[in-house]
Amino acid sequence: MTVGIDPGCVRLRLASADGRVSAVSVVSERPAVAQVLRGRPADDAVRLVPLLFALCGKAQGRAAALALAAARGEKCGARIDAAIQTEALREHLWRWLLDLPPLLGDAPLREEFVAAAGWIAEGQRDQLAAMLAGPRVEALCQALHAIEDVAEQQVHLLPPLDAKSSLRAWPSLNAGFCRHPHWQGAAAETGAIARRQGHSGATAPAFAARWLARLEELRDWTVGREKVGAAGTASAASGVAGRGRAVVETARGLLMHEIVLDGERIADYFIVAPTEWNFHPQGPLAGWLTGRDAGDREAVRAFAARAVAALDPCVRWEMEWL
Repeated sequence: MTVGIDPGCVRLRLASADGRVSAVSVVSERPAVAQVLRGRPADDAVRLVPLLFALCGKAQGRAAALALAAARGEKCGARIDAAIQTEALREHLWRWLLDLPPLLGDAPLREEFVAAAGWIAEGQRDQLAAMLAGPRVEALCQALHAIEDVAEQQVHLLPPLDAKSSLRAWPSLNAGFCRHPHWQGAAAETGAIARRQGHSGATAPAFAARWLARLEELRDWTVGREKVGAAGTASAASGVAGRGRAVVETARGLLMHEIVLDGERIADYFIVAPTEWNFHPQGPLAGWLTGRDAGDREAVRAFAARAVAALDPCVRWEMEWL
């Protein structure tokens, strides 16, 4: 089934003055999924949800099913969902073995990715551990520390949240919050670096710290060290009658689905994706780019590509100069 919805775009708009990047606008343009789902029979809407998202389809589908169950009064305590965990770990592998090497001037490690994805699917932890400790990944780590990076600014990390605790923070979601989510009134970052609360790569520059946090989540899995709260964790809770929320930790971070029922039809549907957290207009990206030498625009674009990849959007990105 093809639903024909553009998955969206992270759009960067840069202005320059006196030879420097003087202003950066970060806008996450996302499809109005609620318009597609509103008014549909609830079960039909939930079946449609994973078809609307090119990435993290398992997480999106599970979040939809859990949110609907919660709206019907069935709660779910936080636990690691094996299918979502496998998907998240595969996403980390994709970033490290296919996306990172070209950013560092090397070729994607396609054979290694195929083998490693198979080991995760089959639960072969020792094999993946050996590869992650091997020379190819070590070379990537060294190259990662050698590229131009930025000193870490004061980073605002989203604290650990399950569905129940999220309801205390935000009793109900709305369209404005979905566009620009916030923690205690401020932008906050989610993802592996937030789940590790800064412990992984704590002394590393900003970009490297985020890549290393993903690598450490992979390594945690290889030794069975993952716990509830890690990538793959899912939960659901009910607020008022007919309203249910699911919270899932995806590769990129916290995903929330909230369903409001009118009988057995969708009265409203809200989704807060990790990209909206990590590419918030007041998030770290604008600060990383502001003040850079604007004389060589190709160099600015290359730096922006590394900055965007560090935050890992689930959609394409574009950059333009004003």
